[in-house]
Amino acid sequence: MSALHLVASCFTKLKEDQIKKVDRFLHHMRLSDETLLDIMARFQAEMKKGLGKDTNPTASVKMLPTFVRAIPDGSENGEFLSLDLGGSKFQISKVHISEKGKCNVQMESHSYPIPNEIVQGNGSELFEYVADCLADFMKSKDLMQKKLPLGLTFPFPCRQNKLEEGVLLSWTKKFKARGVQDTDVVSQLTKALKKHQDLDVDILALVNDTVATMMTCACNDPSCEVGVIIGTGTNACYMEDMSNIDLVEDDEGRMCINTEWGAFGDDGTLEDIRTEFDRELDLGSLNPGKQLFEKMISGLYLGELIRLILLKMTQADLLFRGKQSSALTIKDKIETQHVAAMAKYKEGLANTKEILTDLGLEPTDADCIAVQHVCTIVSFRSANLCAAALAAILTRLQENKKLKRLRTTVGMDGILYKIHPQYPKRLHKVVRRLVPNCDISFLLSESGSTKGAAMVTAVASRLQAQRKQINKVLALFQLTHEQLTGVRNKMRAELEYGLKKETHLVATVKMLPTDVCEMPDGTEEGKFLVLDLGGTNFRVFLVMIERGKVSEHMDQQHFSIPREIMQGTGEELFDHIVQCIADFLDNRDIKGAQLPLVFTFSFPYRQTGIDKATLIEWTKGFKVTDCENKDVVDMLRKAIKRRNEFDLDIVAVVNDTVATMMTCACEDPNCEIGLIAGTGSNLCYMEEKRNIELEDENEGKMCINTEWGGFGDNGCIDDIRTQYDKDVDKRSSNPGKKRYEKMISGMYLGEIVRQILIDLTNQHLIFQGPISEHLRTKDTFETFDFLLKIESDELTLLQVRDILRQLGLDSTYEDSIVVKEVCEAVSRRAAQLCGAGLAAIVEKRREDQGLKDLRMTVSVDGTLYKLHPHFSRILQETVKELAPQCDVTFMLSEDGSGKGAALITAVAKRLEGELGTLRVECDRP
Repeated sequence: MSALHLVASCFTKLKEDQIKKVDRFLHHMRLSDETLLDIMARFQAEMKKGLGKDTNPTASVKMLPTFVRAIPDGSENGEFLSLDLGGSKFQISKVHISEKGKCNVQMESHSYPIPNEIVQGNGSELFEYVADCLADFMKSKDLMQKKLPLGLTFPFPCRQNKLEEGVLLSWTKKFKARGVQDTDVVSQLTKALKKHQDLDVDILALVNDTVATMMTCACNDPSCEVGVIIGTGTNACYMEDMSNIDLVEDDEGRMCINTEWGAFGDDGTLEDIRTEFDRELDLGSLNPGKQLFEKMISGLYLGELIRLILLKMTQADLLFRGKQSSALTIKDKIETQHVAAMAKYKEGLANTKEILTDLGLEPTDADCIAVQHVCTIVSFRSANLCAAALAAILTRLQENKKLKRLRTTVGMDGILYKIHPQYPKRLHKVVRRLVPNCDISFLLSESGSTKGAAMVTAVASRLQAQRKQINKVLALFQLTHEQLTGVRNKMRAELEYGLKKETHLVATVKMLPTDVCEMPDGTEEGKFLVLDLGGTNFRVFLVMIERGKVSEHMDQQHFSIPREIMQGTGEELFDHIVQCIADFLDNRDIKGAQLPLVFTFSFPYRQTGIDKATLIEWTKGFKVTDCENKDVVDMLRKAIKRRNEFDLDIVAVVNDTVATMMTCACEDPNCEIGLIAGTGSNLCYMEEKRNIELEDENEGKMCINTEWGGFGDNGCIDDIRTQYDKDVDKRSSNPGKKRYEKMISGMYLGEIVRQILIDLTNQHLIFQGPISEHLRTKDTFETFDFLLKIESDELTLLQVRDILRQLGLDSTYEDSIVVKEVCEAVSRRAAQLCGAGLAAIVEKRREDQGLKDLRMTVSVDGTLYKLHPHFSRILQETVKELAPQCDVTFMLSEDGSGKGAALITAVAKRLEGELGTLRVECDRP
């Protein structure tokens, strides 16, 4: 064996011996993956405790809401001031952000020392000193005449109730300024700034340095949603779902949480992990018993921890032949930079020897190897503990998003992380081992605190401006009590116009008599066939009535109306309907049965008899030719005759709204109003015949089909119509008609929302980037597919984002909030307008009967009323507000078009029989 190999072999043996010696001495600091997973679980429990309103006061990990709700989107621009307070120096910067490139940032900075007497003196003097330095900076940069937003990086635990406020919970990092704890630091600085009357600074944001780190990295990587600092101190922040933050009332979107993880273990959670050296270090610190996790991790303490270990090993005659130097007994003599130097791969041993020599020690090669390994164990324990806590945060993000595999970025900063040659690699490796189902990228922050604070301020400024524009749009749909009263009064006037002979033809609310004057009396019997045409689906029912009651089981079948039929000829439409009837009868083998038939026809028509209906106009997307101004019952009879397969007795034609009223009227005699709030909208009610000038009779009541969808076609509600309403009307199949219906019915609400979203996107307020092809396409934002789901209280914003993704929209959480607000505004206005119209009817009925108070039941049907999470409640509240003397009960109609129509036919057949009996009696001698 050569001499060189012999030396190498001896050195290797020496190194192994020293490493084993240190490993035995520090075996408690070597943490297994099992232990780290246990620590990870403990930290997860502490996070949950910190987020809970009831458990937060006793939580060691405070999980402080920061009110930072959004990351940069690249549209931020302008000039901002950034002030970073937290070390032996603080930095003031002028930050210019431009839109030329994403987060294109230029900075001019200056550092100011913070004397020790200021750090540990009076709080007011600290903030006055900061204000003086800020004034000096602004003068030097010729900024005294400008009003600039300022972001304050304040790396101490603060409780925030808004972005521009922070109550200091406790000082850390050797700061001890008196009179600041439990006060708002922004107010303190604002007060100090007021002494400089020539300064005009608006503090928009108070930011923790960890949050600033995350924001800086989010500029370059929008997937960054975690920030970690491992420097003089240590901390982490991440984006949490608002629904999990009990400390904040709002539950929409996400908010950055400042974990303040340095205090993890202050409640004794980590006592089995802490060593005698940790306890000795804590006792000698400025804040014994506090920030225990930080004292095991951060650069402020690692050097001191190593010094204590070396001193103990020397005293045990394991190092330096048992001889200690006076320097080794001095607190904080070993610093972070020394630890980093000793950990270097090639020159580490040489650096170790030099550092130990400077401490007055006489190290051998064996001592240097041992000391270097002590540094490695202490540093790796720090990285392992950080990895366990970070893994807990990443697991929480994954669970919040309900993902099998999480992809995210962690923004990193801190002197220990930056200068320690082995620390980052160790941290990354352990994190990935602890959370194998997460793909994690680590991004080093540049100018983290300064740039990040400016970015938070810029985002706050952007959001402030955007919110102002968004609120301006939403305000168009927020109707005042006066406006709703005006709608009620105008509706009342239009009702009167429709009832009067001289104004009926020009009235927008047609008030069509229906010839339905009687309610069931309990003697109605028989089987009835019901046809229901009111939209893209056509239904056929077979209904059994016994003793005036409809059988619970109704045999029914749905048939679709193809678009080419909806826009074809009248003959094609009615031939298709008869084909559907034939299929229904064939399937039940009842083609030869003589069944009375009622035709539920949900379009505006003029009725001249119970079985005569002249179509006024098509609605709901129908554009069938050769039908308007013709009797649709006659067209149906001709189609049946053309087929020549069966014969049916068409007894009555009814509107679906009338059928809805009749369904509930047989159960509640107070039911005299029927309301449909679905794809379309309409209302009917029982009117005194004396008020119906189109009818000759004056006694009794008759049901009036208001056809209120046309309310406003004369311009009387143009003052509340928005540009979005006008755009929807312009692009509809019947421009200028059914304006009220287009503001309140399900067929149009989604389209109004789509127009608003296009406008907000064009204004760069949501959905950064081009408008998707789906959003550009008419009627793609369907009310019942999208709007109702988005407004569901049970739907999370993550699910809203999934819905928007179906429309080709890549939305942020903030975009999702805006979309939900738009949907709510459009739906709320619809319900209020519907309520205002209904209030006009019930008030009319009360006054017509000369009553001080009225009890009335309204039968309601329609998918919008039934399925929308809030429509029914808002409608009812509006009626109560606008008709306070009317006690209105709302009764849900089930299968009104079938049951109610059958009841009307049964009543008609009963009356026909009574009339026949009367004629026979009159003919007797």
